[in-house]
Amino acid sequence: MTRLWRPASPKRTLRRPDVRAIDMPDRTVFRSLANVGIAGNACLKRIISAPNAIDDAVIRAFAGIPALLEQAPALISCGRTLDCECLLGPIDHPFHVSIRGGRIIDLTPAPVLMWTWRFSYRASPAAWAEYWQPAPRPGWHDLLALTKREAATLEGDLHPFMTHLQYFKDVLALPRLQHSVVPA
Repeated sequence: MTRLWRPASPKRTLRRPDVRAIDMPDRTVFRSLANVGIAGNACLKRIISAPNAIDDAVIRAFAGIPALLEQAPALISCGRTLDCECLLGPIDHPFHVSIRGGRIIDLTPAPVLMWTWRFSYRASPAAWAEYWQPAPRPGWHDLLALTKREAATLEGDLHPFMTHLQYFKDVLALPRLQHSVVPA
């Protein structure tokens, strides 16, 4: 007689999130180190500090992407079937981006109360600075390479991002064409 079901072994139990206590002089604060997006908690350790000059340059570069996109009609036609709301930019200062017919019709600094987004792609300012170099180093040249190296997080409903992956790669690489946008 064949058994179709067998009880789970003790080795195959579900894993609990790692919870650690941080002792402070007046109280104890518990923090969960559970998974944060695709990159996990290792991404948070790398993104904690970045120089303010790079932060400001990255924010200015993101604010200039809609104007750069308007100068690229071929890129707009590549995204002509894309209509979505997304969250893009640096980890600490992302932008709510509204895309209609391949055009960025609204780029608003987050957080904005009660605005929804389908997916989020955020990276550290240092990662954006490396990504926008005229000839980025291996591992810093592609959006998915940044997530693999845990310098960026990709979360939410990934369908619009993955179906228009080349469009997002090209749009987010537009500041690369302006040499010296972000200090190295």
